[in-house]
Amino acid sequence: MTRARGADIAMALALFAAGSAADAAEWVTLSIKGHEVEAELAVTPAERARGLMGRRQLGPNQGMLFVYGVSAIQRMWMVNTVIPLSVAFIDEHGVIINIADMEPLSARVHSSEAPASYALEVNQGWFAARGIGPGDRVEGLDQAASRGSATRRK
Repeated sequence: MTRARGADIAMALALFAAGSAADAAEWVTLSIKGHEVEAELAVTPAERARGLMGRRQLGPNQGMLFVYGVSAIQRMWMVNTVIPLSVAFIDEHGVIINIADMEPLSARVHSSEAPASYALEVNQGWFAARGIGPGDRVEGLDQAASRGSATRRK
């Protein structure tokens, strides 16, 4: 087998594994100002660390919800993430604290401006296009927290 062929096979297996992980993931439907987003849950430390790394695309109304379990200053970065994203940091009551636009493959750290219990990543511009900003409430987080903790408590 040639080196190039071996690299192609390794890449295909990596993409298959990434896709399989997304297929097996737990999803919830969130609503903000009447706009729905299907969010993949990232509950465990490993899921949160991996985030959307390695993904090539995200559906127009899809995202990833990071469930932290504790309210603290949360930080996000985009190392190894190629999709331009916006992140909303959300407090324990479901209120958006702040939103940051994040550039692909950047080590720049984006932080919540106050203690956050959740972070929701979506395609960059999704919040702005819908007039969603700080102070808006995210509905469905209670379902996400309970489903996430129930399925990850092993």
